[in-house]
Parts: sequence; C-alpha cells; structure tokens
Amino acid sequence: MTGLGKLLIAGGAVMIAVGLIVVFAGKTNLPLGRLPGDIAYRGKNTSFYFPIMTCIIISVVLSLVMWLIGKFGH
Repeated sequence: MTGLGKLLIAGGAVMIAVGLIVVFAGKTNLPLGRLPGDIAYRGKNTSFYFPIMTCIIISVVLSLVMWLIGKFGH
C-alpha cells in the first residue's frame, strides 16, 4: 500500500501546484478564456461559453510537459 500512498501524495501535490498556478495566472491578466476562437453565445435568456482555443493551448502545453518529463525522467 505504500505505492498507493505515494501516488496519492504526489497527486495532491500536483493539484495544489496547478491550483496555485491558476490563482496567480488570473492575477497576471493572461487572456486564457478570452482568446480568439473561444465560442461565446449570449441569447435573450441563455448563454453558452466554450473556450476551445484555451483548451487546445493548455492541451499542447501539458502534452509538451509530459513528453519532457517522460524523455528526461528516466
């Protein structure tokens, strides 16, 4: 069970780090969530928002980070 415990601790540390990054990124006026290509629809009684470009950029950055960890982690 020590392997599971270490995995849970590492997962918690990653979640804390991501949370801190999100909090501090919000204070730096990064345009994440307001990029060209993000879909926003505001009707009379409804609103719909889908940040597709933000999702793509975050996905590319995370893929690059995971690739680098895999490449140099061994």
